[in-house]
Amino acid sequence: MAEITKESVTEGEKDESRFRKEKIKYTPEEEAKLERQHFWKVVDAFRYYRIHILEQVNRAKRQFWSLPQHHQVLLPGVLANLTCLSQCVERNQEILQAIVLNCLHMFENMAYGEEDDLRKVRPSSTFDMDKLKSTIKQFVRDWSEAGQAERESCYQPLIREIQRLFPSDQYDVSKVSVLVPGAGLGRLAWEIARLGYICQGNEWSFFMLFSSNFVLNRCDTVNSLTLYPWIHQFSNNKKSSDQTRPISFPDVNPQDLPLDSDFSMVAGDFLEVYTEPESWDCVATCFFIDTAHNVLDYVETIWKILKPGGVWVNLGPLLYHFENMANELSVELSYEDIREAIIKYGFHIEVERESVQTTYTENDRSMLKYVYDCVFFVARKPTHLYTNGQQDEQPHNSPSAAKSPR
Repeated sequence: MAEITKESVTEGEKDESRFRKEKIKYTPEEEAKLERQHFWKVVDAFRYYRIHILEQVNRAKRQFWSLPQHHQVLLPGVLANLTCLSQCVERNQEILQAIVLNCLHMFENMAYGEEDDLRKVRPSSTFDMDKLKSTIKQFVRDWSEAGQAERESCYQPLIREIQRLFPSDQYDVSKVSVLVPGAGLGRLAWEIARLGYICQGNEWSFFMLFSSNFVLNRCDTVNSLTLYPWIHQFSNNKKSSDQTRPISFPDVNPQDLPLDSDFSMVAGDFLEVYTEPESWDCVATCFFIDTAHNVLDYVETIWKILKPGGVWVNLGPLLYHFENMANELSVELSYEDIREAIIKYGFHIEVERESVQTTYTENDRSMLKYVYDCVFFVARKPTHLYTNGQQDEQPHNSPSAAKSPR
């Protein structure tokens, strides 16, 4: 099982950001209150899903009924498809309700509250509902057979590089530590742990944490559960049946890890949780660095927490999450600028590919698809660090990670 621990869960995602927290100093009691409020706001979103999506389905019905009768006659399958959509919404809500019931005790400071509160279904913002719909699509990307091609293009380059850098015939991989910030639903971190490495995923979104906790710790039968991730997409469908097609998950048994595996997920803000210097052999980032308000904060933290000789493996685009959002710090740098800063920090770029094409939670039957032309690089923190003009000799990697000579 992947233990999910709480290190420094903030109340912030895009709408409640670290930038505002820095401007307003909260007492510990206020922080705890904000944290609980955000927790329950996400719970409310999971529970409001059915009402929200059925409103969209009912709107589509009203639009159909507003057509002239002779137009309605030309479309005999529309109402039947909308009825099917309503049924799919119910099935999705069953999964979401199971996720919520599983997460209510995830964090020690998240009390149930009054029993009446659990029976109430409170409205959620469009923003939160969009986050939830995006999370549902993450099940496709991370834990379904339909997401295999996307995982091959996104995760496998990182995994292959880790295996090349820390081969099992030269290292005791059970002592090589790999950190995966922005772990989402945890598949990349799980795959790395399955290879025998120490691996920890880090995530700060409660939407992702609720869902990853459910799939990693409560799912133990292959393809035993079903979601309908595309029912929210009313545009760019070639066939009506494309909108209601199911996906099964998980495509593997998440419990199927070696008995001695060291795999964990930590909840919290990457910059706040990971402050211990020289503590990781490898940091693997996938579609992550553009989630920063200031990407150089990420570069600085990765530099700090890597051991001398440690490596940073990255793949992703630069779709800055806070761009054009009011009252948010957002520094949108080109890859050229970021690359220069990485080198100035002291990293040595050992591998670099500036055109790795991949998708992200793609609906492969949609008439609209986005393809990201990603950057992939491997950057090493040198074994020889300079302090006060003196060259410090450091071991290439953690001595415990290397195998003894045969």
